[in-house]
Amino acid sequence: MRRLALLCALWPALAAAEPPITAEAFEAHVTGKTLTYRQFDHVFGIEEYLPGRKVRWSTAPNECQYGSWYPQDTHICFVYEYDPTPACWTFWLKDGALVALSVHAQPGEELHEVSADDRPLPCPGPVLGV
Repeated sequence: MRRLALLCALWPALAAAEPPITAEAFEAHVTGKTLTYRQFDHVFGIEEYLPGRKVRWSTAPNECQYGSWYPQDTHICFVYEYDPTPACWTFWLKDGALVALSVHAQPGEELHEVSADDRPLPCPGPVLGV
């Protein structure tokens, strides 16, 4: 409990030490890449960043959600086709990789970029005809 209290007390100083990246820096880092994120030593999801601030997000093989992202103040917000409620995050670069914290999360619940490549997500196309 003491450790959590200390972390919460230090969090503003830690966050201030590394300012969030700008939307322009985020866009330059992610566009054309597919990033894998982990949280608590488990894969959290994989997101493909397309031109025009479009995204494909997957948390399970061959299941994708399509959406887009936009800047809002110091956050990057995402909206997806099946849920128009924005999911906003603060992003930092640490050692060349993204670290993200949801505006609804607590310190210690960050996502960490663990890989980036230029291969697209294996998203199946729409089912046509019946």
